Amino acid sequence: MAEMRRPLTRIDRVFAELAARNCAAFITFVTAGDPDLATSARILDGLPDAGADLIELGMPFTDPMADGPAIQAASLRALKAGTTLKLTLDLVRLFRIKNDSTPIVLMGYYNPIYSYGVERFIADALQVGVDGLIVVDLPPEEDNELCLPVLKAGLSFVRLATPTTDDRRLKRVLTNTSGFVYYVSITGITGAASANPAIVAREVARLRRQTDLPIAVGFGVRTADQAAAVARVADATVIGSALVARVAEGLDSSGAPRPHLIGDMLGFVRELADSVHRARL
Repeated sequence: MAEMRRPLTRIDRVFAELAARNCAAFITFVTAGDPDLATSARILDGLPDAGADLIELGMPFTDPMADGPAIQAASLRALKAGTTLKLTLDLVRLFRIKNDSTPIVLMGYYNPIYSYGVERFIADALQVGVDGLIVVDLPPEEDNELCLPVLKAGLSFVRLATPTTDDRRLKRVLTNTSGFVYYVSITGITGAASANPAIVAREVARLRRQTDLPIAVGFGVRTADQAAAVARVADATVIGSALVARVAEGLDSSGAPRPHLIGDMLGFVRELADSVHRARL
């Protein structure tokens, strides 16, 4: 009997279309509900037209241990604005009314999902149009908790590989990974240092020897030049801290969004996306 093939997902299609054009993907990270739900929804709606090929949407959490100050602050702003996991899913639902092609991957920590209820969360995520998950504090040893149910439901489960992930551990990390592999280019928290292009190229080559999945590189990528350097060797460039920092810069002294916040934010996204998409020309 012939093996059944998994249906192509939005994530698969985006990477395939860009690969056919010899072009890397640009992946943006923003925090759901930052600085408030209405502004967050408008930013989310504008990202694809600004050049985002795939969107990572952060699930706000009180203790984002892998994130640096910028994303920690974004998470706290979102929580202060009343953002919950249910409202995060609702942002995706609203986005899907206008956009049915751009993949959305929820990124965050297991505690909010566990509190929500794993079965309920997966069902609701599927219903609103989520494409995958990145859960940074669930190692492969805990696959039964969330990863396997997510894969069974047809969502992607994206794993992180780091500079300290040796080849033996990498095999374990890649087991049950789908969608793409997220290579963390620095040790430590997000936004803490800059990626070294030579090391990134070496590590991407090492990953390619063990997987056929697309490889996205993030953490330590903040400028257009850095984004382009990553795009020349990886399948995708991920930028998050620099984007949420732009949100913070667009707030007034009371924490309310200034009128230019969304335009400035999306203008910066457009600049970064153009750099990524032109990197191999």
